[in-house]
Amino acid sequence: MKTLVLVGHPNIEQSRMNKAWAERLEMEEDVTVHHLYKEYPDMKIDVEREQNLLLNHDRIVFQFPFYWYSTPAILKEWQDKVLEYGWAYGSAGTKLHGKEFMIVTSTGGPSGAYQSGGYNHYSMSELLKPLQATANLTGMAFLPAYVEHGVRVLTEEEVAASAEKVAGYVVNADLKIGR
Repeated sequence: MKTLVLVGHPNIEQSRMNKAWAERLEMEEDVTVHHLYKEYPDMKIDVEREQNLLLNHDRIVFQFPFYWYSTPAILKEWQDKVLEYGWAYGSAGTKLHGKEFMIVTSTGGPSGAYQSGGYNHYSMSELLKPLQATANLTGMAFLPAYVEHGVRVLTEEEVAASAEKVAGYVVNADLKIGR
């Protein structure tokens, strides 16, 4: 299975977690790691190129730090431009049907902050619903998200272990790896 990982981190070189994930995924066969901010620093997305990348992969992964209860700006811009009516959705928009979609994301806050009654009042599952709806609209199978909480306080060993888990999950969709 060919997998496309769309990395949406505005400052990947300063990142510990997302950088470790991307570097580990780059070692995998049949995985294309595509850094959107590096490719499009001006936010001018090459729609045809991006659509061709999607067509040539079976599994699509959004990898990003969770910002303001959503994705960083480039992933939203990417969705607005690339997932066109008549191509990705609508009566003739079937190009993504049958592909798999997953999210790999990190939060600075602890997991307890992302639940009813927690600091943010909502679970990650609830907060990621717009991306699940996007997968549904475009005919992709939505796989459960991989979320790493509290990344600011993780040790280097924990960051490395998370990168291994993410590689296993992205390549195999192995939901039994634990988090």
